[in-house]
Amino acid sequence: MKILLVCNAGMSTSMLVSRMEKAAQARGLSIEIQAVPITKAETMLKEWDIVMLGPQVRHQLNYLIKKAEGQTPIQVIEMRDYGMMNGEKVLDAALKVIGE
Repeated sequence: MKILLVCNAGMSTSMLVSRMEKAAQARGLSIEIQAVPITKAETMLKEWDIVMLGPQVRHQLNYLIKKAEGQTPIQVIEMRDYGMMNGEKVLDAALKVIGE
């Protein structure tokens, strides 16, 4: 399972990535999670099971949905969960969308 997090520069989501990885480990899940800037995301959308956007780039949602051509679900991370860096809840949201 592969989860891609996207923000302006790929920096603010790096802490969230580590918290999500800890949550996945605690559940015994093998998940690849990576954070990238929005400029890099559009070229790699179809390589991931889900793409989750940081609230600061939610304005790119429709553009990325078109780019993904229906092959990858794209969702905006809840602002509260993002602000609190709640890896558990963001992981839960991703798993719910991809049906795990």
